[in-house]
Amino acid sequence: MTTHHMDAPDAPAMPMQEGHEEKRLGLWLTLPAQLLVLFIALFPILMQIYISLTDWSPLDGIPWYRAYELWIGLLNYTDLATDPRFWSALWRTCIVMVVCVPVQFLLGLGLAILFVDDFRGKRVLYSTILVPMMVVPAVAGYMFFMLFQSGGPVNDILSMFAGRPVTIAWLSDPDLALFATIVSDIWQWTPLMFLILLAGMVSVPQDQQMAAVLLGASWWRRFWTIVLPRMKTIIIIALAIRVIENFKVFDNFYIMTGGGPGVATETISIYIYKVTQQELIWGYVAAIALAILIVLSVVSALAIKKLRSA
Repeated sequence: MTTHHMDAPDAPAMPMQEGHEEKRLGLWLTLPAQLLVLFIALFPILMQIYISLTDWSPLDGIPWYRAYELWIGLLNYTDLATDPRFWSALWRTCIVMVVCVPVQFLLGLGLAILFVDDFRGKRVLYSTILVPMMVVPAVAGYMFFMLFQSGGPVNDILSMFAGRPVTIAWLSDPDLALFATIVSDIWQWTPLMFLILLAGMVSVPQDQQMAAVLLGASWWRRFWTIVLPRMKTIIIIALAIRVIENFKVFDNFYIMTGGGPGVATETISIYIYKVTQQELIWGYVAAIALAILIVLSVVSALAIKKLRSA
């Protein structure tokens, strides 16, 4: 009696083919959404580049797609490079950013350190601290506009301490108006920094801190060697968000001063608004907006690079 040995049949290729078919089907099903997202992302940028190379304005009486009739090439960009008002607004925006972001970070970090432990009334205080972040920026601007009036509460409080009437013209003094607007931004967005940093601080493993306590490490040493290094990613994210948002600050500054007195509080966003709505030089505005987009893209790229190396 002989036994016939039969080779095992090759594994069917059906599962592999089915996998390819599923991927292809998934691609076709998601393709419309992908094209839509690509269009939404690219069309405004391409249109902005196109308009920035022309001298087009709504007052010219021709539609935007015929802006090529007013083609001027890179003239808007050369004008931008020599525009003192643009550089002044950009410098002022950088001053706001350099002051606001570190102050918001330090205040937010201090509050996060206080709130990382439980104490009586924590929930009430926590909710109270987050209130400014929930206020509409235009409303916050109006609030601080009233606070910094010559006869407003700020001068009343200063009068109580000085023992004499204080009538500082905060919003009409070029040297003080920017300070008042910066205070409003710090008040409104410190809670966001606090919230992000508190979330990062709470996520630090407690067992490592307890081990450091058993080894006799002081609070400052534990914070510097354990907590802070593990919050590096969160800190970079928080700082990047606030840097980018400070470039876009508009509502409270415009409500409080309108960019004045003169151009003392004219940030880049207010400058773009004025050139767009009052002077209607839309080709030039497109060049400004594209330049700012490039700057913010560089900031974002640097932040992402730091996150990857963190």
